[in-house]
Amino acid sequence: MKLKHLFIANAVVSVPFGIGCVLAPHLFLSLFGATLGPAGALMMQYGGAWLIGLGLLTWFTRDVADSDTGRSIALALLVAYAVAFVVSLLGQLVGVLNLLGWMPVAIQAFFAVSLAYCLLAKPEVPAAVARRS
Repeated sequence: MKLKHLFIANAVVSVPFGIGCVLAPHLFLSLFGATLGPAGALMMQYGGAWLIGLGLLTWFTRDVADSDTGRSIALALLVAYAVAFVVSLLGQLVGVLNLLGWMPVAIQAFFAVSLAYCLLAKPEVPAAVARRS
């Protein structure tokens, strides 16, 4: 898998989740079997704004994903997804959310593992370049 494809997938996942968090935090979280007070709704909207921003960042940088800048963005995303995975997994294991709460755990695990793979894998060498060496 290429970083470009992960950047696109991140945008496709993050922007809709972010919009849901910003526009309807109570309704959105009720799907996961939880309720929010006013401060929790505000924090959910704040988090949603960041999801929209990160989704747009990866969308607008998808064509430079394999550059040094793109790899730096991917590393930052890897750290964020790894931390989010741990937090979500711990919350799910103690029963904070309903069965649907496993969805963010799976999404975060997917992105963390995929980003780590792309960052650690050797870059592909085009066949024409490989033949010259």
